[in-house]
Amino acid sequence: MGETLTAERDAILAALTPVVDGIAATFGPVCEVVLHDYRNPEKSVVAVAGSVTGRTVGGAMSEIGMRVLAHGDEAADELNYVTRTRNGTMVKSSTMVLRDSTGAVFGALCVNVDVSAVSQVHSLLGALAGLGAAPAELPTTTFGNDIDSVVDALVDAHQSRQRGSWAELDRAERLELFGGLDARGVFAVRGAVEQVAARLGISRASAYNYLSQARAAHSTASDSSAGGQA
Repeated sequence: MGETLTAERDAILAALTPVVDGIAATFGPVCEVVLHDYRNPEKSVVAVAGSVTGRTVGGAMSEIGMRVLAHGDEAADELNYVTRTRNGTMVKSSTMVLRDSTGAVFGALCVNVDVSAVSQVHSLLGALAGLGAAPAELPTTTFGNDIDSVVDALVDAHQSRQRGSWAELDRAERLELFGGLDARGVFAVRGAVEQVAARLGISRASAYNYLSQARAAHSTASDSSAGGQA
Protein backbone atom coordinates (compact mmCIF):
# COMPACT_ATOMS: atom_id res chain seq x y z
CA MET A 1 0.00 0.00 0.00
CA GLY A 2 2.82 2.42 0.91
CA GLU A 3 4.64 1.88 -2.37
CA THR A 4 1.40 2.26 -4.30
CA LEU A 5 0.63 5.62 -2.68
CA THR A 6 4.19 6.79 -3.23
CA ALA A 7 3.92 5.94 -6.93
CA GLU A 8 0.52 7.63 -7.11
CA ARG A 9 1.82 10.84 -5.52
CA ASP A 10 4.86 10.84 -7.79
CA ALA A 11 2.56 10.46 -10.81
CA ILE A 12 0.37 13.39 -9.71
CA LEU A 13 3.41 15.63 -9.34
CA ALA A 14 4.77 14.51 -12.72
CA ALA A 15 1.42 15.24 -14.38
CA LEU A 16 1.29 18.74 -12.88
CA THR A 17 4.85 19.72 -13.82
CA PRO A 18 3.95 20.86 -17.38
CA VAL A 19 0.92 22.66 -15.94
CA VAL A 20 3.31 24.85 -13.93
CA ASP A 21 4.96 26.14 -17.13
CA GLY A 22 1.64 26.47 -18.90
CA ILE A 23 0.00 28.68 -16.28
CA ALA A 24 3.07 30.91 -15.94
CA ALA A 25 3.34 31.30 -19.71
CA THR A 26 -0.34 32.24 -19.95
CA PHE A 27 -0.11 35.09 -17.42
CA GLY A 28 3.38 36.29 -18.31
CA PRO A 29 6.22 37.73 -16.21
CA VAL A 30 3.98 38.90 -13.36
CA CYS A 31 3.05 35.28 -12.57
CA GLU A 32 4.94 32.61 -10.66
CA VAL A 33 3.75 29.01 -10.26
CA VAL A 34 5.30 26.67 -7.71
CA LEU A 35 4.72 22.93 -7.26
CA HIS A 36 5.43 21.57 -3.78
CA ASP A 37 6.02 18.05 -2.49
CA TYR A 38 5.46 18.32 1.27
CA ARG A 39 6.99 14.93 1.90
CA ASN A 40 10.28 16.82 1.95
CA PRO A 41 9.50 20.18 3.65
CA GLU A 42 13.09 21.45 3.61
CA LYS A 43 13.25 20.97 -0.19
CA SER A 44 9.61 20.92 -1.14
CA VAL A 45 9.81 22.89 -4.41
CA VAL A 46 9.89 20.34 -7.25
CA ALA A 47 8.95 22.68 -10.11
CA VAL A 48 8.77 26.45 -10.55
CA ALA A 49 8.10 28.88 -13.39
CA GLY A 50 8.31 32.66 -13.07
CA SER A 51 10.08 34.73 -10.45
CA VAL A 52 7.76 36.71 -8.19
CA THR A 53 9.01 35.42 -4.84
CA GLY A 54 12.39 34.10 -5.98
CA ARG A 55 11.60 30.43 -5.47
CA THR A 56 13.92 27.80 -6.99
CA VAL A 57 13.70 24.04 -7.42
CA GLY A 58 14.97 22.38 -4.26
CA GLY A 59 13.88 25.34 -2.14
CA ALA A 60 11.93 25.07 1.09
CA MET A 61 8.24 25.65 1.68
CA SER A 62 7.04 29.11 2.73
CA GLU A 63 5.10 29.87 5.87
CA ILE A 64 1.95 29.11 3.86
CA GLY A 65 3.22 25.56 3.39
CA MET A 66 3.95 25.32 7.11
CA ARG A 67 0.35 26.27 7.78
CA VAL A 68 -0.84 23.52 5.43
CA LEU A 69 1.36 20.99 7.24
CA ALA A 70 0.00 22.11 10.59
CA HIS A 71 -3.58 21.47 9.41
CA GLY A 72 -2.64 18.08 7.97
CA ASP A 73 -5.36 16.35 5.98
CA GLU A 74 -7.85 18.98 7.20
CA ALA A 75 -6.03 21.65 5.18
CA ALA A 76 -8.17 23.52 2.68
CA ASP A 77 -7.35 25.50 -0.45
CA GLU A 78 -6.53 29.16 0.15
CA LEU A 79 -7.67 31.05 -2.93
CA ASN A 80 -7.20 34.59 -4.20
CA TYR A 81 -5.70 36.15 -1.08
CA VAL A 82 -3.48 39.22 -1.15
CA THR A 83 -0.29 39.50 0.85
CA ARG A 84 3.03 41.29 0.74
CA THR A 85 6.53 39.81 0.49
CA ARG A 86 9.27 40.98 2.84
CA ASN A 87 10.67 43.25 0.11
CA GLY A 88 7.31 44.98 -0.28
CA THR A 89 5.96 43.29 -3.41
CA MET A 90 2.17 42.99 -3.33
CA VAL A 91 1.17 39.48 -4.34
CA LYS A 92 -2.18 37.85 -5.06
CA SER A 93 -1.90 34.14 -4.38
CA SER A 94 -3.78 30.87 -4.46
CA THR A 95 -2.62 27.67 -2.77
CA MET A 96 -4.34 24.47 -3.88
CA VAL A 97 -3.55 21.39 -1.81
CA LEU A 98 -2.79 18.07 -3.50
CA ARG A 99 -4.34 14.87 -2.17
CA ASP A 100 -3.84 11.22 -3.01
CA SER A 101 -6.68 8.73 -3.44
CA THR A 102 -6.96 8.28 0.35
CA GLY A 103 -7.52 12.02 0.85
CA ALA A 104 -4.10 12.59 2.44
CA VAL A 105 -2.48 15.96 1.71
CA PHE A 106 1.04 15.59 0.32
CA GLY A 107 1.73 18.77 -1.65
CA ALA A 108 0.38 21.94 -3.17
CA LEU A 109 0.20 23.92 -6.40
CA CYS A 110 0.72 27.63 -5.71
CA VAL A 111 0.12 30.57 -8.03
CA ASN A 112 1.59 33.97 -7.12
CA VAL A 113 0.80 37.09 -9.17
CA ASP A 114 2.65 40.38 -8.68
CA VAL A 115 -0.13 42.98 -8.46
CA SER A 116 2.03 45.90 -7.28
CA ALA A 117 1.69 47.76 -10.59
CA VAL A 118 -2.07 47.20 -10.64
CA SER A 119 -2.32 48.54 -7.09
CA GLN A 120 -0.34 51.66 -8.02
CA VAL A 121 -2.63 52.33 -11.00
CA HIS A 122 -5.67 51.75 -8.79
CA SER A 123 -4.37 54.26 -6.24
CA LEU A 124 -3.64 56.81 -8.97
CA LEU A 125 -7.11 56.47 -10.46
CA GLY A 126 -8.59 56.74 -6.98
CA ALA A 127 -6.66 59.95 -6.34
CA LEU A 128 -7.78 61.40 -9.68
CA ALA A 129 -11.36 60.51 -8.83
CA GLY A 130 -11.07 62.17 -5.43
CA LEU A 131 -11.20 58.96 -3.40
CA GLY A 132 -8.95 59.39 -0.39
CA ALA A 133 -9.35 56.07 1.38
CA ALA A 134 -6.01 54.62 2.47
CA PRO A 135 -5.22 51.08 1.30
CA ALA A 136 -5.66 48.36 3.91
CA GLU A 137 -2.51 47.14 5.64
CA LEU A 138 -1.52 43.81 4.15
CA PRO A 139 0.01 40.94 6.10
CA THR A 140 3.61 40.11 5.26
CA THR A 141 4.25 36.55 4.12
CA THR A 142 7.69 34.98 4.33
CA PHE A 143 8.84 33.20 1.19
CA GLY A 144 12.29 31.65 1.11
CA ASN A 145 14.32 28.83 -0.36
CA ASP A 146 15.90 28.09 3.04
CA ILE A 147 13.54 26.70 5.70
CA ASP A 148 15.73 28.12 8.50
CA SER A 149 15.35 31.66 7.18
CA VAL A 150 11.57 31.26 7.02
CA VAL A 151 11.41 30.05 10.63
CA ASP A 152 13.75 32.83 11.81
CA ALA A 153 11.66 35.48 10.03
CA LEU A 154 8.47 34.23 11.66
CA VAL A 155 10.06 34.28 15.13
CA ASP A 156 11.34 37.82 14.54
CA ALA A 157 7.92 38.95 13.27
CA HIS A 158 6.14 37.60 16.35
CA GLN A 159 8.69 39.14 18.70
CA SER A 160 8.42 42.53 16.98
CA ARG A 161 4.69 42.58 17.74
CA GLN A 162 5.40 42.22 21.45
CA ARG A 163 6.87 44.67 23.90
CA GLY A 164 10.48 43.57 24.09
CA SER A 165 13.01 40.77 24.22
CA TRP A 166 12.23 37.29 25.50
CA ALA A 167 13.52 38.22 28.98
CA GLU A 168 11.06 41.12 29.15
CA LEU A 169 7.99 39.04 28.30
CA ASP A 170 5.71 37.73 31.03
CA ARG A 171 4.43 34.15 31.02
CA ALA A 172 1.23 34.98 29.12
CA GLU A 173 3.17 36.78 26.40
CA ARG A 174 5.63 33.90 26.09
CA LEU A 175 2.77 31.45 25.69
CA GLU A 176 1.17 33.77 23.15
CA LEU A 177 4.41 33.81 21.16
CA PHE A 178 4.67 30.01 21.08
CA GLY A 179 0.95 29.66 20.38
CA GLY A 180 1.20 32.10 17.49
CA LEU A 181 4.15 30.28 15.97
CA ASP A 182 2.37 26.96 16.39
CA ALA A 183 -0.78 28.29 14.69
CA ARG A 184 1.32 29.33 11.70
CA GLY A 185 2.73 25.82 11.35
CA VAL A 186 6.30 26.56 12.42
CA PHE A 187 6.56 23.48 14.62
CA ALA A 188 5.36 21.16 11.85
CA VAL A 189 8.89 21.46 10.45
CA ARG A 190 11.51 19.02 11.69
CA GLY A 191 13.98 20.66 14.10
CA ALA A 192 11.98 23.89 14.40
CA VAL A 193 11.70 23.72 18.20
CA GLU A 194 15.47 23.64 18.55
CA GLN A 195 15.83 26.48 16.04
CA VAL A 196 13.26 28.65 17.82
CA ALA A 197 14.96 27.97 21.15
CA ALA A 198 18.30 29.08 19.74
CA ARG A 199 16.73 32.19 18.21
CA LEU A 200 15.17 33.15 21.55
CA GLY A 201 18.25 32.24 23.58
CA ILE A 202 16.51 29.63 25.72
CA SER A 203 17.06 25.93 26.30
CA ARG A 204 15.50 23.25 24.13
CA ALA A 205 13.67 21.91 27.21
CA SER A 206 12.18 25.35 27.95
CA ALA A 207 11.00 25.69 24.37
CA TYR A 208 9.26 22.31 24.48
CA ASN A 209 7.70 23.23 27.81
CA TYR A 210 6.28 26.52 26.53
CA LEU A 211 5.01 24.82 23.37
CA SER A 212 3.28 22.14 25.46
CA GLN A 213 1.67 24.76 27.69
CA ALA A 214 0.55 26.86 24.72
CA ARG A 215 -1.08 23.83 23.10
CA ALA A 216 -2.77 22.87 26.37
CA ALA A 217 -4.13 26.39 26.78
CA HIS A 218 -5.42 26.37 23.18
CA SER A 219 -7.07 22.99 23.72
CA THR A 220 -8.75 24.19 26.92
CA ALA A 221 -10.01 27.34 25.18
CA SER A 222 -11.37 25.29 22.28
CA ASP A 223 -13.17 22.89 24.63
CA SER A 224 -14.70 25.79 26.55
CA SER A 225 -15.88 27.38 23.31
CA ALA A 226 -17.42 24.11 22.12
CA GLY A 227 -19.13 23.68 25.48
CA GLY A 228 -20.61 27.15 25.29
CA GLN A 229 -22.14 26.38 21.91
CA ALA A 230 -23.76 23.13 22.97
